[in-house]
Formats: sequence, structure tokens, C-alpha cells
Amino acid sequence: MSNPVQPKALTEIEAARYIGMSRSFLAQARMEGKRENRTPAPPFIKIGRSVRYLRSDLDQWLDNFMKLDHLGQAC
Repeated sequence: MSNPVQPKALTEIEAARYIGMSRSFLAQARMEGKRENRTPAPPFIKIGRSVRYLRSDLDQWLDNFMKLDHLGQAC
């Protein structure tokens, strides 16, 4: 029995599923860049006309968010 290949670069749909966000979030965040009071887009790469997300970049992007014990910490 062989192990399935884990791709290093994910499509937009795969990346959205991996981080638990919508595909439209990724598209909009890419277009807007960094804006005040907005969640920044994870890093992405372009291969020709295709957008790809590196699994390691997505892991690091998720790790950069503050972990909360309760909502009062977010203020």
C-alpha cells in the first residue's frame, strides 16, 4: 500500500480548505494587500497564471495569529 503524495504547493481551493477559510477570502485578501483592520493574506506564489500556496507558508501564517483563551483577550 503506497502513501498518498502530499503536495508542497496547494491550489486556492486546497489552501482554503487547509486553513479553514473561504476561497473568496483568499482571492479578496490577495487583491487588497495589507489593509488596516483586515486579516492579511497568506503568502502566495504565481506560476504562470496559476496561484499556489506553499503548505509551510500557510502553517507559518496560521502560527502568527494570537491564540486566545477567551474573547476578552482580543481587545
